[in-house]
Amino acid sequence: MTTGLVASRPLQTRMGTTQPRILIIEDERALTKVLAYNLQREGYEVVVVHDGQEGLRKAQTLLPDLILLDLMLPGINGLDICRELRAGERTRDIPIIILSAKAEETDQVVGFSMGADDYVTKPFSVKVLLQRIKALQRRVESAGEPADVIEHLNVRIDRVRHRASIDGKEMDLTPTEFRLLECLLRQPGRAFTRHQLMDAAIGEGAIVLERTIDVHIKTLRRKLGNNELIETVRGVGYRFREHPLNQ
Repeated sequence: MTTGLVASRPLQTRMGTTQPRILIIEDERALTKVLAYNLQREGYEVVVVHDGQEGLRKAQTLLPDLILLDLMLPGINGLDICRELRAGERTRDIPIIILSAKAEETDQVVGFSMGADDYVTKPFSVKVLLQRIKALQRRVESAGEPADVIEHLNVRIDRVRHRASIDGKEMDLTPTEFRLLECLLRQPGRAFTRHQLMDAAIGEGAIVLERTIDVHIKTLRRKLGNNELIETVRGVGYRFREHPLNQ
């Protein structure tokens, strides 16, 4: 279904506190297991991808809070991923830490010139990496409020409290529906394929197949009470309406 893997804590621990999302794009599987385990222990939601092309797609779809990015990857290399993300309006501000065995000063200069926020050479201490992640988070948070609350066309999602509402009335959503709505609401007007929505909907204990996305969208429309907020894009998938109907 996908090369990505989501490792997250149970939903009930996420409802009262924000769980920053970290995307790891790294093909060294032993390393990703260690990183995912330690990041989870620190309270992060972790998404692991072992392929460059898939990693770029995940970053563009999920809009994580931070990306750990290897340079030598199958599919697309890390520098090209970094360049693509910095060129995208929705992804240009996502913090990126490069993880690389290339330790020469010239390699680091190239990494920073492509838009990386930090550069960590392998092998490295996981404890030190965690501190650098936290330091980078503090810099980002001091520059502006994190987007824990999203609101568009009277639909509101609060990631901190794990609540969704429309016109001020709270909606009773399953975890899968919540993730789908958040994905669509974060980028109104953008057409998502069913496969991209499937990636966004995957969570702990979730079984989401491409053919079930239509069912989830149908249920979401019913709970929104407005079938026109989530539009069908023929031959592609779905998008959240960008402007009110009267515009």
